[in-house]
Amino acid sequence: MALLKLDSVTKVYRLGNVEVAALAGVSISIEAGEMVSIMGPSGSGKSTLMNLLGCLDVPTSGSYMLDGEQVGSLTDDRLAAIRNGKVGFVFQSYNLLPRLTAEANVTLPLLYGGRRRGARSRAREALNAVGLSERAGHHPPELSGGEQQRVGIARALVTEAPLVLADEPTGNLDSNASTEIIAMLQRLNRERGVTIVIITHEPGIAEFTGRVLTLRDGLLVSDEHQPTKDARS
Repeated sequence: MALLKLDSVTKVYRLGNVEVAALAGVSISIEAGEMVSIMGPSGSGKSTLMNLLGCLDVPTSGSYMLDGEQVGSLTDDRLAAIRNGKVGFVFQSYNLLPRLTAEANVTLPLLYGGRRRGARSRAREALNAVGLSERAGHHPPELSGGEQQRVGIARALVTEAPLVLADEPTGNLDSNASTEIIAMLQRLNRERGVTIVIITHEPGIAEFTGRVLTLRDGLLVSDEHQPTKDARS
C-alpha cells in the first residue's frame, strides 16, 4: 500500500512578475516500509519536494495523498496536526535547542501535539532506540555531532510517525559518524517498518537505500530500484 502518492504535482513560486516552476509535474508513489533517497543538483526541486512531502507546503496543482489523506485541500491546522503525528523530520543542522537536555528536545513533538502524559518515558524509549539513554540529561553542546543527530532521529521517532524525512542527515558529519547514522536509519527501517525518505546530493549515501529518485529542473528523470548496501558491512 502506498504511504504517499504524488500525481502530476507542480509547485510554482511568484517572484515579482515572474513565475518560477520549482516542480513541473512530478508523480511518485512510495510504499509503506520503503527506504528511498531523492537526489538532484542544486535547483532541481529537492527541497521543494521535501517541503511538500512533509506538509510544510501544498502543491500549486496536482494531488498529494499521505496515508490516505488528500493534503492539498487541508487547513493549516490540519496540516500542522499531520506534521506532528505522521511525519518525523531529521535535519542536517540537527535543529536542537541548546538549553534543553537531549531528553527535553525529544519530548518537544509530543508537547506540541498536546501529548504530555507519558512524554518523558516515551522520550527515554526513543533515546534508548538510538543508543543514547545514558546521555539523556546532556545538553546538545555536550554531545558530538553524531550524537546530536541521533537525538534528532529519536525526536523524529518519538511520535511513532509512519514517515521520516531526513534532509541531508549526514551533511555535517565525518565519514565514520555518517556511516553510523545511515546504519541506524537502516536498522529502524528494518525493525520498525518506518518509511524513510532521505534527501541527499551524495551518491555514497543514496547507495544505502533500495530506491533512488532523481530530480532535474523540477522533473523526475529517474526512478531506480537497486540492491541495498548494508552500512554495517
